[in-house]
Amino acid sequence: MVDVADRIALPETLLDNEGVRPGSPIMRPVEIVAGALVALIICTLLLGVTSRYVFSLPVVWIDEVASISFLWLAMLGSAIAIDRNEHLRLSIFVGMMPERLSQFVQTFALLVVAAFLLAMIYPAIDYAIEESFVTSAALNIPNSWRVSALGFGIVAMFLLAMRHAIKSSRLSDLLLAAAIIAAIAGSFWLLMPTLKGLGYANILIFLLGVVALCLMAGVPIAFCFGMGTLCFLAFSTSVPVVVMIGRMDEGMSSIILLSVPIFVLLGCVLDATGMGKAIVDFLASMLGHVRAGMSYVLLGSLFLVSGISGSKVSDMATVAPALFPEMKRRGYQPKELIALLSTGAAMADTVPPSIVLIVLGSVAGVSIAGLFNAGFAIAMVLLLALAVLARWKARGEDLKGVRRASASVIWKTALVAGPALVLPFIIRSAVGGGIATATEVSTIAVLYAIIVGIVLYGGIGWKKFCAMLVETAALSGAILMILGTALAMAWALTQTGFARDLANFMVGLPGGWLTFMAVTIIVFMILGCVLEGLPAIVLMAPLMFPIAKNLGINDVHYSMVVVTAMNIGLMTPPIGIGFYIACKIGNVSPDEAMGAIWPYLVALLAGLIIIAVVPGLSTWVL
Repeated sequence: MVDVADRIALPETLLDNEGVRPGSPIMRPVEIVAGALVALIICTLLLGVTSRYVFSLPVVWIDEVASISFLWLAMLGSAIAIDRNEHLRLSIFVGMMPERLSQFVQTFALLVVAAFLLAMIYPAIDYAIEESFVTSAALNIPNSWRVSALGFGIVAMFLLAMRHAIKSSRLSDLLLAAAIIAAIAGSFWLLMPTLKGLGYANILIFLLGVVALCLMAGVPIAFCFGMGTLCFLAFSTSVPVVVMIGRMDEGMSSIILLSVPIFVLLGCVLDATGMGKAIVDFLASMLGHVRAGMSYVLLGSLFLVSGISGSKVSDMATVAPALFPEMKRRGYQPKELIALLSTGAAMADTVPPSIVLIVLGSVAGVSIAGLFNAGFAIAMVLLLALAVLARWKARGEDLKGVRRASASVIWKTALVAGPALVLPFIIRSAVGGGIATATEVSTIAVLYAIIVGIVLYGGIGWKKFCAMLVETAALSGAILMILGTALAMAWALTQTGFARDLANFMVGLPGGWLTFMAVTIIVFMILGCVLEGLPAIVLMAPLMFPIAKNLGINDVHYSMVVVTAMNIGLMTPPIGIGFYIACKIGNVSPDEAMGAIWPYLVALLAGLIIIAVVPGLSTWVL
């Protein structure tokens, strides 16, 4: 999770106050269409699975319908995320500014988003016109039906960004921010002859400098990558910007990524039905009476629940409220609970169906089945490292009055949790065993979870289910927009020859593959802190994986190191976003929790080093 799939909203000062329901009333029609697209994708894929595996009659147009619906879902969902202020961004620097300066910087960030979108409108239209001459194989319709989603979504996001800026900003801030953006763009335009001769220096200026400036200003991460890439192409190369639209289309349209919104919806179903709490209650009845038992329950719950939801935020929000009160009663300090919660979520992020693993498999061309099998094994290694530390930490735990649950209680909780416990193992076995793809399994898992939720866990109201569909669209749109712009930026990097020179440099380092692994760990821990999971993977995977392959490192083994390092960075204060999410869920001050997390991070780092130097831990299950 943003994973992937975990979001940080824009500041509350920019939120609409038009009612309790998220978003603006003017976006209700778009929300209805986006929710319907989520349902259409699931139904279409279920039809494909049924026809293929039950009747052995593949439906040839399934993939094309799903692909068209998916890109429209991505762009409409991204527009909804703009409206609801749910795009991922780095807010730590803006939060440290004086209030008045912070208000101006927020206005500046909104206008940067609007400027990027305005610049992309014509290329998106041009791209749709070009694609109108391409006809789909099964449906025999112009490809412009699909790619028109890019233009429509970009226009909608531009209008929404401007609406937010006008409604929430002072006129003086708007004018000054617009003048600064115009001055920067004008300066780059005047310097174009010089910039085109600077070579790799343009990477520092645009793909590092502009992106870093936007990140610090609180511009959503997707648009940081987009603006950096746009400036790089427009001011230092002769490549038309329409090519960037094509790269974004490629990044957002992979069939493998169809499982992302479905697993996001699965996490929503998990929360709404109480399936996650049932798992927590069962583990508590089994282990709650032993020393460090509640720590084991917390870690085990994160391990199992993540095998259903694929989202770190969903995992933590499910487990923490169910366990924290009893753990506090037993003498656990709140700061220790946050440390265990955040690092436990990092540990569990390789448990299938991790959205991060699905995206990594898509971007780097690694087998999803292999990643799922190895991810389960690697999570066990990290779970053991955290459990050993938790046992040592709990040596003074107060167990007075704690009784072992009776056999009848254990049996009862097992019956309630049984249908939920089966789901993560079905997902892992089906994908890992090559029985079905991640996308096919995700659709079956959602159907299973909805049916079980209705029959055994109280069901989901129609209104709530519709809201879940819209939330799935918004979160998926935010994720996919990051993937699109990050892939465009990665493509721009490779076109400069930087990737080739980086590969030559890395291969020539003393120490061979071990040195490269050490560099990988450092790089992805830093990127995990700053960019969160998905952007870091999409940006760096095309650069780093070819180097790993040249050094003889197994793709799946390298993937486990990358994802684990990134997750450790994500939970590392003072920048790691995941740490602050855990503090918010547990209602504990970050200042209080910061001192307690370091031993747990060291335990994870020790586990990571073992994973890096012992390839067999990742590859024995392949």
